[in-house]
Formats: sequence, structure tokens, C-alpha cells
Amino acid sequence: MSTSPLVRPFHALRPRPERAADVVAPPYDVVSTDEARALAAGHPDSFLHISRPEIDLPAGASPYSDAAYARGAANLARLVDGGVLVRDAEPSYYVYRMQMAGRTQTGVAFVASVAAYEANRIKRHELTRPDKENDRVRNIDSLSAQTGPVLLAYRADVALRELVRAASHEPPLLKVAGPNDTVHTVWRVAARDKVEAFSAAFDALGALYIADGHHRSAAAMRVAQERRDEARAEAVAVSLGSAIPHAAGAGHEFFLSVAFPHDEMRILDYNRVVRDLHGLSVDQLLARIGESFDVEPRAAQAKPPQPETFGMFVADRWYQLRIRPALVPRTDPVASLDVSLLQDRLLAPILGIGDPRTDARIDFVGGVRGLDELERRVASGQAAIAFALHATRMEQLMAVADAGRLMPPKSTWFEPKLADGLLSHVLD
Repeated sequence: MSTSPLVRPFHALRPRPERAADVVAPPYDVVSTDEARALAAGHPDSFLHISRPEIDLPAGASPYSDAAYARGAANLARLVDGGVLVRDAEPSYYVYRMQMAGRTQTGVAFVASVAAYEANRIKRHELTRPDKENDRVRNIDSLSAQTGPVLLAYRADVALRELVRAASHEPPLLKVAGPNDTVHTVWRVAARDKVEAFSAAFDALGALYIADGHHRSAAAMRVAQERRDEARAEAVAVSLGSAIPHAAGAGHEFFLSVAFPHDEMRILDYNRVVRDLHGLSVDQLLARIGESFDVEPRAAQAKPPQPETFGMFVADRWYQLRIRPALVPRTDPVASLDVSLLQDRLLAPILGIGDPRTDARIDFVGGVRGLDELERRVASGQAAIAFALHATRMEQLMAVADAGRLMPPKSTWFEPKLADGLLSHVLD
């Protein structure tokens, strides 16, 4: 096991409390450029000007251009220079609560160790796409900061629950309504004894689990590796040799994170739409599906009532599909996932979707958008068929990660989402 601390407190860059409502923004990757532009219109201090800076460039400008990254850095500097964003003087933990639709989850913000991530003490469960990872590397480098927190989970822990409860009884540092009617509340924990207690409680955990943010954490590791290489090259240049270790406490050796106990987290379904029927008629499609699934037409939307059932919308009609129990490999934590069952028994062999990470014929729709969005995609002609899935469970995610395995892409949609702009980690 790595001797590096699992997590540590940090000097957060954050909005002044009275400016938090002007700054708070949805995560960069849940809005398109057009949606970001509309949300930021008339809001010059919205963090979208930093996370989606192409909105300040001429229409059609690439979000991956040099100009976009430079504009993001300039916009961040503007908010800092104007006093909209301030940086805490003492390293702190931040208790972070989200309330949405009557549900509450409360976690802790910190910076997590890149070394622990490399040692698999911070466990991942998904592959990353090179283009998205490269984008996050350039984003971090251009800002010299991490502004999008990684969402982590930990197995519910009595000591951490008590520390979080005590901190959240104090007056909050920030409280702001964010996107999707989610209220974000942040408490700062700066007293040395309490900071040490949080550090000890987290370090006693066996592992942390990446829930959402695989590209951000992978990009943070790459930035750390690049800066280590630069430091070694500089050491060689002054004849110090390469024996000087990288600075273990440097900002680039940690990445911005918020962790919640697993029993408070909520995973929604992550649904699929496919552009065409792979040359099949509807009758031929139903016949092929019937080889592995029980197929039942439905008069209304077919939201899956339990695992191993699926809703399907095609030719203006809903069907409920139930995979035959004998086809479920229950001892395999990956192959037994509903997303795997759908992919392996229907999407690949019947609709010809080979690799859902790269196949342009498939798209993914977060469950927060509801089944109406699946109907809309098909009715509009954007897709020929849609599938509604039952949500993956947190216990399944952790079992896959503990086994050192990977989930299929787009297996989980976490809701509510962490906000961008409330806490950032500056890479000193």
C-alpha cells in the first residue's frame, strides 16, 4: 500500500459567500456549448466562462482550440483579480451537502492523492476516452488549477459520519441554489484538531471509489507525471542527477475531490438510444429479441421495475423485456450488470453495436431526463429505438472496482451533480 496520505486538506479557491449565486454552474460535461451559452448569457461571473470558455468565442469555435483554453485562463484570472473568487489562507476540509427533491447527501471535499490513485487505493471502474482525457489535461495545465471535482464514494464509516455531523451543525460558509433545483451547502473545517481527525478517519479507510470523474482523475495523474518529468529534467540540467524525488506535497500530486458515504449516494438509470434497427424490420427485431428475452407489449411507458428487466420503445410502442434467468452469469460482477446483459444479448448480436465507446450509432441518455426524452429521441428521428435500464447499485460498482474490473461505458448516472465553481484546487 502507498505510504502517501490518502487525502489532505487544501486552500480552496472559492466565491465570496455573497457572490456564490453568480458563480455556481453545472458541471462542464453535462451541458453542450449551446446550453452553456444560454445559461451564461447575462451572467458574466458564471463559472461556465471558465469551464466552457468557447462560449466567449465566435460561434462555431472549437472548445479544444488554443484560444478556448487561453480564454478560460483569462476568465479565471478576471474573477480572482476582481475579488469574486478568494483563496482560503489555511488548509481546510470542506463538508459539502447537496439537497435535491427531498433527498440529502453530505460528504467531504479535499484533495486526493495521485500516488494513492496510481496504487489503486482510489479505485476506478471505467475506461476513459483519449479525447476527453486530453481535454482535461489541457484544461488543468492552462488554468494551473483543478476546477471540476471528482465525485468519490467511501463505504459508510461511523467515525466520518460523526465528524461530518458535528461540522454541519456550525454556520455554513456557503449556501446556494444551483442547477436542477439542487441546494449546495459548504462548511469549512480549519481547526487543526478537527483537520487531523478528518485526515486520520480517511486514512483508515481501505479505499475510495471513483463514482464520476474518471477523465478528471486520469488527467490529474498525467499532469502530475508531466510535472515530475519536468522537475527531473531541471535537476539533471543543474547536475543534481535524477535521484531527487518529486515533491510529494506539491499541488499537482493531488486532485480535487468530494467524497460521500456509499449509502447516501443515488445512481439513476443510464439509458440507450440507437440510430437504426441494423437492417431489421420491427417484426424481425422482436423475433430475434425473443430468443433471449420475454417480450411483453405495454400500453404505457415501460420503466424497468427491477434488475434484469428493460423498457424498449420502438415504432411508437413500449415493450417490457425480461432476460431469461439462465442467461445471467451471476458470479461475474461485470457480465451480470444490466448494462452488460443488454449489450451482450441485444445491442451487439442483434443491433450490431460492437464497442459502445466508439460506435456512432449509439447514444446515452441520463435518467434525470426521464423516459419522455427517450420517446422524443425516437419521435424526432434522432433514433429508431430506445432502451430504459434499471439503475446500477452502489454495491455493484464497488464490487467491480474491488475485483479490479471495469464496467461498460455509461453504466452510472449520479444525481445530484456537484457544482462547478464553488471549490477549486490551485496547483502551486
